[in-house]
Amino acid sequence: MQLIKNKWISLFTCNFLGVFNDNFLKNGILFVAIAWTLPSWLTHSQLIAIIGSCLVLPYLIFSPLGGRLSVRYSKLKVFQLMKLLEMPIMFVACIAFYFQKIELAIISMLLMGIQSSLYSPSKYSLIRDIGGEEGVSFGSGVFETMAFLGILFGTYAASVVSDNFTILLYSSIILGVALLGFLTSKSIKAKELPAEKSESETLNPIKFVRQNYHFAKRHRLVNSAVFGSSSFWLISNLTQMNTIIHCKNTYHVSNSKIGLVMAFAAIGIALGTSFTGKFSGNKVQKGLIIPALIGMTLCLISIIVLPLSFVGYTVVITLFALLAGVFQVPCMAIVQQADLKRRRGDTFAYLNMMNFLFILISAGLFSLITALTDENSYFVFGVMGILTMVVMIYFLRRISDFRLIWIKNSGTKQ
Repeated sequence: MQLIKNKWISLFTCNFLGVFNDNFLKNGILFVAIAWTLPSWLTHSQLIAIIGSCLVLPYLIFSPLGGRLSVRYSKLKVFQLMKLLEMPIMFVACIAFYFQKIELAIISMLLMGIQSSLYSPSKYSLIRDIGGEEGVSFGSGVFETMAFLGILFGTYAASVVSDNFTILLYSSIILGVALLGFLTSKSIKAKELPAEKSESETLNPIKFVRQNYHFAKRHRLVNSAVFGSSSFWLISNLTQMNTIIHCKNTYHVSNSKIGLVMAFAAIGIALGTSFTGKFSGNKVQKGLIIPALIGMTLCLISIIVLPLSFVGYTVVITLFALLAGVFQVPCMAIVQQADLKRRRGDTFAYLNMMNFLFILISAGLFSLITALTDENSYFVFGVMGILTMVVMIYFLRRISDFRLIWIKNSGTKQ
């Protein structure tokens, strides 16, 4: 077991550091720039929307290029090159903070979004290259855990540093984490298949999605797993946005307490993904998908019908997040275990595009529901419950065996 942990540790650490820096930079801009003199064309609300878009839009535009890089070149070298580029990007951010130039800060955030979108397919494809087919569930589970821990600690660290801000402290953290991430990437060992020319050579996002959808159809359950993972992000993003409204309108608590709820939710997801990855061992536990969705639906129903206290709501939303993490791991493992060969990178680029498309859909859906219901958070939870049940029905029609513990599918292609 220790050997298994040793061969993964560099990749897991790199994932944590990369996500940490993304979120530390993002939230650092939002927390610190509030005190800056913003140009007349930019309000604080617009700044929040722009910074958020800088991490979303690049995945919709540059994922096909990221997929091509992971197919035609060494994934490990692509990964290491992009980690090297993180350092000059963070240097641009340091200059922005030193001179309090919000336009330059936005550019640095956009560059980080582009960098992340370009190496993400290579990063995810390395999971199977390191652990083999038998390690996809464990690798996917802990990989996702490290991502959510990166989000949690990056956001929290940014809030603490913003209250004690100095340019030296802030620059030391983002440059230091970038350097550590690059050095850690140099120690990753992976057994890759030979690079090859991809059938999917287009950089047109719409054509790329169409081509990879048809490619995924040749492999059992891969498109279903992509839909499941994207649904996870849609529902998770709705949960995050609605928690802010729900806690303010229902419990009238401070921003710090709302942040605490969101931190518990992130911990819940991390626990769910970590537990599922370790529990699954060398198998893809498809049988956990339906129980997780049932549990998520029951959590949403309890929020709507029970007179929960603030503490009670925190407990339920943490459990909901944990079950969402349980649901996410088999979806990711199905994609990892499929015999995609070098097209794995293209498939993860396709997965990234669908994930971020669903995140944008969740933002539009949330805006529409709250506008029509005068910010009725209970109505949003009701819509989330319906969406969760739709996803559950979808998977019930596609997977025949839902035993909770061991699914005897080792040695078969997914």
